[in-house]
Amino acid sequence: MTAAAQTPTGSSGARVAVQKFGTFLSGMIMPNIAAFIAWGLITAFFIETGWTPVAELGGFGTDENGEENTGLVGPMITYLLPLLIAIQGGRMVHGLRGGVVAAVATMGVIVGTDQPMFLGALVMGPLAGWVMKQLDRLWEGRVKPGFEMLVDNFSAGIVGAALAVLGFFSFAPVVSGISTVLGNGVDWLVDNGVLPLASIIIEPAKVLFLNNAINHGVLTPLGVSQSVEDGRSILFLLEANPGPGLGVLLAWMVFGTGMARSTAPAAAVIHFFGGIHEIYFPYVLMKPVLLLGAISGGMVGIATLTLFDAGLRAPAAPGSIIAVLAQTPSNAFLGVVLSVLLSAATSFLVCSVLLKASRKKDGDLAGATAAMEGMKGKKSSVADVLAGPAGERVGSAAAGGEAIEDAARTDRAPIQRIVFACDAGMGSSAMGASVLRNKIKKAGFPDVSVSNQAIANLTDDADLIVTHRDLTARARTMAPSAEHVSVDNFLNSPQYDAIVEEVRTTNRHDATSSN
Repeated sequence: MTAAAQTPTGSSGARVAVQKFGTFLSGMIMPNIAAFIAWGLITAFFIETGWTPVAELGGFGTDENGEENTGLVGPMITYLLPLLIAIQGGRMVHGLRGGVVAAVATMGVIVGTDQPMFLGALVMGPLAGWVMKQLDRLWEGRVKPGFEMLVDNFSAGIVGAALAVLGFFSFAPVVSGISTVLGNGVDWLVDNGVLPLASIIIEPAKVLFLNNAINHGVLTPLGVSQSVEDGRSILFLLEANPGPGLGVLLAWMVFGTGMARSTAPAAAVIHFFGGIHEIYFPYVLMKPVLLLGAISGGMVGIATLTLFDAGLRAPAAPGSIIAVLAQTPSNAFLGVVLSVLLSAATSFLVCSVLLKASRKKDGDLAGATAAMEGMKGKKSSVADVLAGPAGERVGSAAAGGEAIEDAARTDRAPIQRIVFACDAGMGSSAMGASVLRNKIKKAGFPDVSVSNQAIANLTDDADLIVTHRDLTARARTMAPSAEHVSVDNFLNSPQYDAIVEEVRTTNRHDATSSN
C-alpha cells in the first residue's frame, strides 16, 4: 500500500471536523428519506386539500360513529419519522441495542410536546445510544455466565424508561422552545426579505461537501415542522434547488474548454434529472470564482419562492427536478418552476461572463488541478497514493508535480475489494462505483468487488478506497490501512484507468507468484 499523506491541518482540518459533524446529522436522516417521501406523497394525495382526498387516510372529518379520523398523515409525522431518526442515531453510536434504547427514550420527548420532535430525535437518539454504550462498558466481562441476557435486557429497559421519563419532564420543553425560536427566526427572515442571503452560506458550503449536512441535518427538520403547519415549506428548496448547479454546467458547455466542456453535458443530465448535485462541485472548485454565479442563482431562486409564497410538501431527495415537482403542491407549481428556471438562468449568465473572462486560463480539469490544490491548501493526494502502469503516480502531471517512483509496487497485495465512498453513500459514489465496476469487469477481473457506501460506514477491511479529493482526509481516518485514491471528476477520471491497471498488475503478479 502507498503511504498516506499527512492529515491536513489548519482550515482543512477544521473543514474535516465540520464535515464529520454534519455527516453525523445527515446520517440520521438520509437513510430515512424514503419515509419522508412516502409521507409527502400520502399528504399530497389524501389530505382534505390533496389531489384525491380520502378522509380515513388524510385524517380529516369524522367516521360513522362521529369520531374524528386519525388518518396516516398525523401519526407518521408525529411518531414514525422522529422515531426512525432516533433509531438511526442510536444505531450509529451503539448498534441495534443503542437504536432500541434511543426509540424508547425519544418517545418521552415526542409525547412531551405537541410539536413534531425532529430536533428532539436528532439529539435524544445519539444521546441515548451513548449513555447505553457507556453503561455497557461498566460491566463488560464482569457478568456471570448465564446471566448475560438478563443483564442486557433489563439494563436496556431501565435506561430506556429512565431517559423517556427524563425527556418528558425536562428535555421536551427545552427542545420545544428551541424549535419555536428557530421557526420564528425563519419566519423573520422570510417576512423581512433577507432569506435569499442564506445562499451566501449555502452555496459555498455545498461545494465543500456539506450539502447533505445543511439540507438533511438542518433544513429538513425545520422544514417538516413548517410543512405541518402551512402545507409546504420554502426550506426544502434552499439547498435542493437544482437550478444554480445546472446554470454552472450549462456555462461550461457553452464557454468551457477541454475535458470540462466535453463532460459538462452528461454531468448536467445527471445533476438535473438524477439529482446528484455533487457532480457539479468539481466544475466550481476548479474555478472558485464561479461561486459568484451559484450564489447569485441561489439568491434569485429563494427570492422567487418568497415572492410566490411557494415551497414543497416534503424533502426533495435526491435533488432532481422530478423529485422537486413530485413534492410540489398543486397551488405552488408556478413559483417552484420559476424558481428553478430563473436560478438556472442567473447562474448561467454570471458564470458565462466569468468563464469568458478567464477562458485562456486553466481551461480544463487537468490544467486546473494545481489551482484547486492551492485554493484547498493541500498537496495533491493523487501523487502520493496511486501508481500508474509505468511506475508513475497518476495525477502528478495534472498537479504539476514530478513522476514518483514506486519501488515497492510489485510487493503489493492483490486488490479484491474496492469501495467508492462519498458523504452519503449514494449519488456520486454510486455513479463512480458503476463506472469503475464496468471498467474492471471489461479488464477481466469480475471477482474484484466494487461497491459504494458512506464515509461514516467505512471499515478498515477494504483494499482500495476511492473518494473525491476533498473527502480523502476523512476516509483515511476511517480506513487507515487501505490505499486511498482521490478523483476530481466522477464521470471521466483518468484515475479509474490507473486503478484498473493497478488491479491488472497486482492481481496477475499474485497469480504468477502462487504458481
